[in-house]
Amino acid sequence: MPVPTLLPLGVQVFERGWLSSNNILLTDADSATLVDSGYVTHCAQTLALVEQALDSRPLDRLVNTHLHSDHCGGNAALQAHYPTMQTLIPPGMADDVHAWRGDALSYEPTGQNCPPFQFTGLLQPGAVHRWSNTEWQVHAAPGHDPHSVILFAPEHRLLISADALWQNGFGIVFPELQGIAAFGEVAESLDLIERLNPALVIPGHGSPFSGVATALAFARQKLEAFVQTPEKHGRYGAKVLLKFKLLEYGSVAKTDFMAWALSVPYMGNLHARYGQGIERATWLEMMLADLQRSGAMHDDGTLLHDVSN
Repeated sequence: MPVPTLLPLGVQVFERGWLSSNNILLTDADSATLVDSGYVTHCAQTLALVEQALDSRPLDRLVNTHLHSDHCGGNAALQAHYPTMQTLIPPGMADDVHAWRGDALSYEPTGQNCPPFQFTGLLQPGAVHRWSNTEWQVHAAPGHDPHSVILFAPEHRLLISADALWQNGFGIVFPELQGIAAFGEVAESLDLIERLNPALVIPGHGSPFSGVATALAFARQKLEAFVQTPEKHGRYGAKVLLKFKLLEYGSVAKTDFMAWALSVPYMGNLHARYGQGIERATWLEMMLADLQRSGAMHDDGTLLHDVSN
């Protein structure tokens, strides 16, 4: 359950689910900053949540922890509504955003959607920003994404962890799915979080949580299982990407969804790496069968409610 009583004054969390990342609104008398903007299909809801919370005040600043579509898909809508708003992104993909290369940004290969947006500044690791009357340190936290950052407020021992740490693990290690070693970076990011010693974590998905030592221990256990059996992580990644698209569709015939999955380059690459010689359509059927057993799908392939929350 959410723990709003533990949050400092000026910090609000809009808990969204697994299709859209959480949004964190940081306000004080002088300005309002939003961390992450969710997925594009939820942009109207994101805008409504922000407008209601600000009560006619402008949004001065949008900050992205990283540029996966579930964290920045609402950027364009917010920029259109708040034309003077600043937008800060981590520096690693700045050139690709500036030129808008959807393939390099992962949206086209994964079959996800993200309307083009631009940025006005960079969220440099090592920098300190003052939002909501609090100093927020920017720390690089690669692993899930090579360019991801986390935000830490030492005064309150409050961490915005994005997908580097959840209460029940961490986000897919995308570089590993592409054959690039990154499990070590996940471990280093977990070590960094342990050194920061937060009392409360606002994750990219799920409720804010304390008990950080327990979460770190669970994450390390999960990481070790992936290190020992990379194929397990590959199958996990495939199922997460499939479920993400199912959540976007809301309800879709299994035949239509299979046609989409067979056409997506990223799924083809995952099958090539982790399919173990099984024919691609059969392998996808196996992944969908796992989702069905978990309760994410009806027998006919249409989606149930989001059971991950």
